Amino acid sequence: MAKIERVELRMVDLPPKVLRTDAIQSFVSQETPIVTITDSDGAVGTGYSYTIGTGGSSVMRLLSDHLAPRLLGKDADQIEAIWRDLEFATHATTIGAITAIALAAVDTALWDLRARKQSLPLWKLAGGAKDRCPLYTTEGGWLHIEKQALVDDALQAQAKGFKGAKVKIGRPHGSEDLDRLSAVRAAVGSGFEIMTDANQGFTLDEAIRRSQVLRDVDLAWLEEPLPADDIDGHVRLSAATQTPVAIGESLYSIRHFREYMQKRACSIVQVDVGRIGGITPWLKVAHTAETFDIPVCPHFLMELHVSLACAVQNGKYVEYIPQLDDLTHTQMRIENGYAIAPSEPGIGIDWDWDAVKARSVGEFTTEIRS
Repeated sequence: MAKIERVELRMVDLPPKVLRTDAIQSFVSQETPIVTITDSDGAVGTGYSYTIGTGGSSVMRLLSDHLAPRLLGKDADQIEAIWRDLEFATHATTIGAITAIALAAVDTALWDLRARKQSLPLWKLAGGAKDRCPLYTTEGGWLHIEKQALVDDALQAQAKGFKGAKVKIGRPHGSEDLDRLSAVRAAVGSGFEIMTDANQGFTLDEAIRRSQVLRDVDLAWLEEPLPADDIDGHVRLSAATQTPVAIGESLYSIRHFREYMQKRACSIVQVDVGRIGGITPWLKVAHTAETFDIPVCPHFLMELHVSLACAVQNGKYVEYIPQLDDLTHTQMRIENGYAIAPSEPGIGIDWDWDAVKARSVGEFTTEIRS
């Protein structure tokens, strides 16, 4: 039994490469907690998670003061037991974003370590359903972008083989959203998916109204139309529209996903490793969604989610938003609009440790040893 001997903690602050705006906020900074775990065999695994500009310092304090010390001496291969122990140790602060983000970085590091020791890529270790998954792009669809630029970006994505593009909605009047989306649909034709995302910006009445206004655009889905904790509102919306309703990036518990699915409050699950607390609970949500015949289209973290979307039968799309280019030697492979699952052992991220160390915030760089 190889026991955990060392845990290294870092946080890198990554400014987005493009301006990212939606119906309620701007994405100004990507705080990226990074956890590296070493066991007594000398095996190493690295995991990470993210914020969108706030909470990173709290995540790092939770890791350094409470979670990382509990890892020392544990059998690194008992991932489920460790996850349960850490969740219980923080039960006073769960279910919530700070705890889930911290748990995600640890859990992902443990899966990376296990996969490396078994000489398997994550997508095979976690299920091995397929070796590639269709891509859609979000990077050109932000709310501030003018209509012609939306059209141009969608056409470029289509030419590259991408299967769809996401456009943010939530302009002051529904007619503005309709005008923008209609222009994109006219340009790309009927064989290209258009996803929309309201980022929790609507009331129930407005969400129902806009879904009706946008009905003829033939949308792939309406994402986060309402506040994430309004399950009843999503039930009523799902019953009132034929457009698929997508949820998940702002849910932090497998039980919340269960309730959404049981109540038919969604038709697409966008579970996010960095928000749900790691790979361990992500897989539970994905397998539960399969029992409801619901596809999984994970939110963000494309460099990690490509492996998980390929691990499960119902992984339908990977969302293209480059995140780690400045911290890695190689980027996610794309062929004809498909994200290709990494063949290397581990989670498939080729860290540039010189770049990581150069960008690490000194205050949150620490090492905990047994």
